[in-house]
Amino acid sequence: MTLPTPQHYHIFGQGISQSLSPTIHNAAFAHYGLPHRYDIQECNSLQDVKSLIDDPTFGGSSVTMPHKLSAGVFCAHVSDSATRLGAINTLIARSIESGDGTLTREIHGDNTDWSGLYSLIKEYASGERKQVGLVIGAGGAARAGVYAMAQAGIERIYVRNRTLAKAEQIARDFEDLCRVIPVQFPSALPEAPDVIIGTVPGEAMPQEAFKGLFGNEKGLCIEMAYKPRVTNLLAVARENPGWTTADGVEVLLRQGFEQFRLWTGLDAPEAVMRKAIEAATEGKVGGTSSLPSNMGCLSTGYPINHLTCEV
Repeated sequence: MTLPTPQHYHIFGQGISQSLSPTIHNAAFAHYGLPHRYDIQECNSLQDVKSLIDDPTFGGSSVTMPHKLSAGVFCAHVSDSATRLGAINTLIARSIESGDGTLTREIHGDNTDWSGLYSLIKEYASGERKQVGLVIGAGGAARAGVYAMAQAGIERIYVRNRTLAKAEQIARDFEDLCRVIPVQFPSALPEAPDVIIGTVPGEAMPQEAFKGLFGNEKGLCIEMAYKPRVTNLLAVARENPGWTTADGVEVLLRQGFEQFRLWTGLDAPEAVMRKAIEAATEGKVGGTSSLPSNMGCLSTGYPINHLTCEV
């Protein structure tokens, strides 16, 4: 069997020296016997790594802060989700056949930040329709949270933020897709949410700010922040045994699965990628759960190890 041409994959960003992405993706390449490599490329600007993107062996890259807003200049095509979110976190090199049969190399931009959140919501719901969602914060990660909830069919999505104007802007930006209701912190919500996504720094708000959010007997709480290990939001969520929780490393894995598929066209070897992180950190990713086996990565009242993730 002829091996494919070796391709180079990277993560572009700042402050990423401890990124787990190489561990995840190199394990996946090795699983399929692919000769590809994924590495870390810290850069002040994407222009600093233009030579890597232009290289014929460039297969794709992850793009993290602060470069997600500037990656579009390298792209011949941008996905609908990336356009909607206004940010690109994945570059994919593709060969496009022209009319005369020759191949033209193009860079496509996509966003998988939302897809990890979406998969968590859909698996938790297991066919049940969840009506009320809450996104805490109103930055770029919050936009991914709103988009994920909308794609998962959540009917009413509250965006709670200290600066009401930012939440109102998200409501306007998504008004053609879903119903977004802006709420200024610390105002109470008029109804209890079924799904909560936290997108603010882990200690930006005290635990008291979250005490009134878990009025339903059960629900799903996803925390995108990675510091401290147990954020104030997660601490409160885990006081409610009927609630399932997931942390930033799980979101990282989920969006990494989608990146691997976009780059290779192959199904991500999820168990292999999880095991690679466990070995790298000497810790278990995920926790015990009373949910079906495919949801073992989530936790019901049980701590999940926090690892650095790129958002």
